[in-house]
This record gives sequence, C-alpha cells and structure tokens, in this order.
Amino acid sequence: MSPKAIIAPSILSADFAALGAACVDTIGHKADWLHIDVMDGHFVPNMTFGAPVVTKIRPHVERPKAALGKGTFDCHMMIAEPKKWVKDFQKAGCDLYCFHYEAAITSTAAENPADLSEAKTNPKELIRYIHDHGMLAGIAIKPDTPVDVLWDILKSSEKREVPDMVLVMTVYPGFGGQKFMASELPKVKALRDKYPDLNIEVDGGLAEGTIDQAAEAGANVIVAGSAVFGAKDPAEVIQKLREAVEKRRR
Repeated sequence: MSPKAIIAPSILSADFAALGAACVDTIGHKADWLHIDVMDGHFVPNMTFGAPVVTKIRPHVERPKAALGKGTFDCHMMIAEPKKWVKDFQKAGCDLYCFHYEAAITSTAAENPADLSEAKTNPKELIRYIHDHGMLAGIAIKPDTPVDVLWDILKSSEKREVPDMVLVMTVYPGFGGQKFMASELPKVKALRDKYPDLNIEVDGGLAEGTIDQAAEAGANVIVAGSAVFGAKDPAEVIQKLREAVEKRRR
C-alpha cells in the first residue's frame, strides 16, 4: 500500500504578523507538517523568508519524534544555490530540505552563503550532503521538467543518494494562489506506478475541488496554502484533504 496521507499547509498563506501562533494553530488543526516556501528572488522572481524565520518559528512546533513525523518542517527551497544553505537551515530547525532539480544541475558546490566555487554540484551529491547533515532530502521538479530526469536518481544503489520525497509542482513556483495544473498529474502517476512506497508531494492549487485528481494520481503529501489558511474551518479542510488521499491508497 502507498504511504499514508500527509497534509502540509503552506505558511506562505499564513498571517506573517502572528506566524508563530499560526503554526501552532495549524498543527492543532491536525496538520502533519508545515510547508515552508523559501524563495530567493533569483531561482524564482518572488522573495519570502530565510533561515532566521525558521529559527523563530521552530520553538512553537515540537520536533518530530520520528522521520517524516508530525511537526516536520518541510522546507521547499526555491533558490538558485541550494547547497550553500543546507547548514544554515539545518541549524534553524529544518527537518526535510527539498531542493529543485533545475537548480541542482546548474548551481555550485559552495557550502556556505558567502563562498564562491567553480566546482559544480549535482542532485545525487546534494542529496548525500543533506543526509550527511542529518536532514531528510526532497527533490522537486517544475511543470516544464519531465519526470524522466528523476529515474536515474531514484534507482541509485547508494542509499544516501536517494531522496526521501519527490515534489511535483502543480503550478509554476514563485507565487501562491495559482490555478491547479492537472497536466502535471501523469508525472505523479508515473512515479507512483514505479515507486509504490515513495512519498510523493504535490504543491500548487490544491483544495477541495482538486484534491481528488491529485489523490487518484497517487500523491500522498498534500501542500495547501490558501485552502487551509483562508478557510472558516481549517481543521475540516485538512480532514477532507486527508480522507481524499486515504481512500485512494493502493
């Protein structure tokens, strides 16, 4: 059977003036994880927040007692130089560091924000590096990236090079509130068919009107921003998202 449902509301839609309280409330509404969208203004045109914000909200949410457990900080790194920030986010309290494939194939091997390097990194090396720093590793793909780029990574014989989660974007990264792109769901189905036990996350436009399609394709980790934080009853929305996934597990 495919992995259990994990609901990860995106704090990009929370009230930034009371972010700590919003995080506490969301976990109290039975969310499993918090999805933290980190944008640098380079990889994507928008900017959000960095490691200092993660440091401040971490004390508000108990650390997960097991890998992928409740309270996981799922940091979605929409940044041009993902290796540079691994250590800072680990210290800040990140549990799952999810970088973009598209960034990993063009970025440097520099290990600190102020460092320069002519050496390049690659997805497998970056996954190893994240694991070596005590975090889970995720790899994300944009809508224009074919799922085929992931096969060589997922079949690696070196366990440290295999991601703990794959994120399929169902909008173009950079801004919240975009329309769900059902065109990306064949990627989810291909991943689920090939890797039944893989945690597969979808992010972008997920709500009560689109969750059934995503769950049917095989997604089990659901990111929802405005659908949760804008709801009159966030707990009810989270429960409906969970039920949609659970009844389609196979």
